[in-house]
Amino acid sequence: MKLYRILSVFLFILISLGSNSCKKKYTPKPKAYYRIDFPKKEYQNWDTDFPYSFDRLSMTKIEKDATKGAEKYWANIQYPEYRATIYLSYKNVDNNLGEYLEDSRKMAYKHSIVADAIAEQVYINSEEKVYGMIYRIRGNAASSVQFVATDSTKHFLRGALYFREHPNQDSLAPVIQFIDKDIVRLMESLKWK
Repeated sequence: MKLYRILSVFLFILISLGSNSCKKKYTPKPKAYYRIDFPKKEYQNWDTDFPYSFDRLSMTKIEKDATKGAEKYWANIQYPEYRATIYLSYKNVDNNLGEYLEDSRKMAYKHSIVADAIAEQVYINSEEKVYGMIYRIRGNAASSVQFVATDSTKHFLRGALYFREHPNQDSLAPVIQFIDKDIVRLMESLKWK
């Protein structure tokens, strides 16, 4: 009889605890990405012995491209905090502007295999003789923004943004938008020497 009472009390406690826990609904947290706090943008002019100058974000580091095959006036704009780099390649134009423009277009459209869309934006600054195109590549492409700029007679500059991360449009979107504004500023402030 005593055993029966102990089992009854134990069973009652078990049932009451079980019924209370069933009333609470558990909702798992959705997968999310880390919040990225961007610094206030401050620009400074980058003017060296290169045949071009432009405004750059002060938090960036610019190094001359030292990779094998790099030419004299190639440079890399690095965003160390975001593991991103804008690779700049410069060429002298000598009756081969059409070839450079077509090569740049092909390089941008190579990403069309994985891209959702590629938007082109024409840029013209007649005062400084800077004419260009910005390619914004949507989707999980390796390069999300590429651009070209020229004076159409002597100078040609090409740039491409790459991340040292697996391309994931959702997680990289805020950083891409942040750097895209810097690319526009670069185009707006670009001057030939």
